[in-house]
Amino acid sequence: MSIIAVFAGTYCNDELVIEKILKETGYKYRTDSNIVTKASRSSGLSEGKVSKAFSAKTSAFNQFTHEKERSISYLKLAVAETLFEDNILINGFTSLLVPARISTVLRVCIIADMKHRVALALSAGMSEGEALKVLHKSDEDRIFWTRSILEKDDPWDASTYDMVIPTDKMTPEEIADLVNKNLGTDILKTLAQDEKAIQNFLLASQVETALAKEGHFVAAEADAGAVTLTINKKVLMLEKLEKELQAMAVTIPGVKSVRTKVGGKFYQADVYRQYDLEVPSKLLLVDDERQFIQTLSDRLRLREIGSVVAYDGESALEMIKEEEPDVMILDLKMPGIDGIEVLKRVKQTKPHIEIIILTGQGSEADKKLCMELGAFAYLEKPVDVTLLSETIKKANEKIKLKTENKPN
Repeated sequence: MSIIAVFAGTYCNDELVIEKILKETGYKYRTDSNIVTKASRSSGLSEGKVSKAFSAKTSAFNQFTHEKERSISYLKLAVAETLFEDNILINGFTSLLVPARISTVLRVCIIADMKHRVALALSAGMSEGEALKVLHKSDEDRIFWTRSILEKDDPWDASTYDMVIPTDKMTPEEIADLVNKNLGTDILKTLAQDEKAIQNFLLASQVETALAKEGHFVAAEADAGAVTLTINKKVLMLEKLEKELQAMAVTIPGVKSVRTKVGGKFYQADVYRQYDLEVPSKLLLVDDERQFIQTLSDRLRLREIGSVVAYDGESALEMIKEEEPDVMILDLKMPGIDGIEVLKRVKQTKPHIEIIILTGQGSEADKKLCMELGAFAYLEKPVDVTLLSETIKKANEKIKLKTENKPN
């Protein structure tokens, strides 16, 4: 058993290089897409949501959904399961999830200087401006990923890899030959300790995903069934959290003992709160009255309901293009695109989003129209926050029922 883990820059001719390596070695090919599909199936998250874990841009709702953290934990599990295959090449972001302690891995970085990369992009039909924009965005994603996974700001840091190969200075054939020769070195011989390391990685990933299902995002390490959990989140009630994590982790098959420790990013600065499944994880408040909507957001947060705010209809529609909320609270009378138009457009394109109208300037005719257009509820200002909270929870219940009854 041996593994080639390839991490490459965009427009570095890596596709041709990998094609030559696969032809020369006969290895099976596994891409980010393959790993994402596995992670999606086990997590219940869509492949699109899992793939967003690779992006430097983080959803405004992630502070409530933690989809990026959940996705990474399930990507680790998918990689761990993949490592049990014989003679594979893993290409992409997920290649960096393979633990350094597994020595039967040849870690390869494929990169070229920026001038060469721009030239390749130009040959693909891009303008120079478009090429630079694409390259800077792709490098930004890679910087984010290596910082998140390895705590390194340089994606091309030579200490991360066994080989850093410049494709602007070597042909694909030369690179494939070099990689193949390195596969025969003693460092890549199958060792019993590496099989144990992969088993440990699998168990640690299973623990992380099991805890992620319950809203806990901690790093896990395993050694022959002994699991260590590292807490890097803000929390005041540390002892309560530790006991809860230990109680959950010890029930996972293969776990013999559990201990917890705090990591370098730990601060005892906040109260630990249990994840609340009764409230939507993505709530969007839309109102042009800034002081009102900020105050409302604060009052909802006191009831454990977090939200993101948009101050006009146009901003709300732009946000929905990229980040779909579960529930919207929408004012009717706003400058520019008003609430009725926002309601129409959202229900036409994203009918599953539940919309609660909250307005101080509506009429019976407005109420009738909103309900006909598909609004979940119509409330008037000033609103009792308890009533609003209950309405939000009822909208969330409707969403959950739809999800549970959705055919597979």
